[in-house]
Amino acid sequence: MLNYIWISLIALGILAAAAGDVADEAGNTYRNGIPLDVRFEVAKHPSALRSTWEGTIVLSAGEFNMFYGPGAADSAVRQPAVISVDASGRRALVIAVGESSPLRWKEMARHAAEKDRLTASVESMKLSEDETAASLRMVMEPVRFVKLKAVTAAALDCAAAAVSISIGLIGVMALWLGVMKVGEEAGLLKFITRLLEPLTRRLFPDVPRDHPALAAMIMNIAANMLGLSNAATPMGLKAMEELNRLNPRLGTATNAMVTFLAINTGGLVLIPATAIAVRAAAGSANPGIIIGTSIIGSGCATVVGIAASRILQRLPRYRRGMEVDNG
Repeated sequence: MLNYIWISLIALGILAAAAGDVADEAGNTYRNGIPLDVRFEVAKHPSALRSTWEGTIVLSAGEFNMFYGPGAADSAVRQPAVISVDASGRRALVIAVGESSPLRWKEMARHAAEKDRLTASVESMKLSEDETAASLRMVMEPVRFVKLKAVTAAALDCAAAAVSISIGLIGVMALWLGVMKVGEEAGLLKFITRLLEPLTRRLFPDVPRDHPALAAMIMNIAANMLGLSNAATPMGLKAMEELNRLNPRLGTATNAMVTFLAINTGGLVLIPATAIAVRAAAGSANPGIIIGTSIIGSGCATVVGIAASRILQRLPRYRRGMEVDNG
């Protein structure tokens, strides 16, 4: 079911992005193919060794908003730019987009051919008499499928981040899984099982002593307490499999199953190793600062889960579900 939910969310995201791009194309949000008249303040003229003009593109807020729509710019636009002239005499304009650029140009630059650069073809250029400024008519490079490109870029970025975090977790997981395996081979598991027998007898009175389900549950809870949720999963599945062997009515969860699920879901943790490793891999300055809050939060969740399971299992409505049909 979870797979269907994820694929539905992905499909909805793609459809929403596609709908947004269709709306942009219909309204020509980025004014593709439409010439824009701007003022170019010349800083450096071309010399014999080069054929580029350096300067600044100047547009008032009103002119920018008239071209791109209301609210596109809050103040006058002044952007560094370079005009290059090729052998055939064609002029191309490159605008450097930075923090002070209008939001519309920032959005266009994120999806341009060169990152943080907008290019345009110069249709006409008229210099002032003192050659300190020029009137330009330019056509910006077309910008299309912005939202679909953003969805694709986000998916790739998240995939790369997932790989980086996963690699960072290998060492922590290998260490704790090795420690747990050594403890199992050394008989530590049986010792812990006997040590926790008074507690497990009260939590799981329906499970016989020395039953394999108890050992699997203790391993699962111990792994969760160390913050090794991935390492706890196999033991959790094993515990449920063993508990199901004691189930008098297959298909209906027993009291022990419900109580164990409440403990597992509450996720009582003493050392959130996985979360600490993720924070360290993400560059946190103090990855271990979450230990205290993790203990309090998971402890409260576990206590409430156990209390709810013990209360509900006493109600006739839920007890009837476990009655074996002797007829």
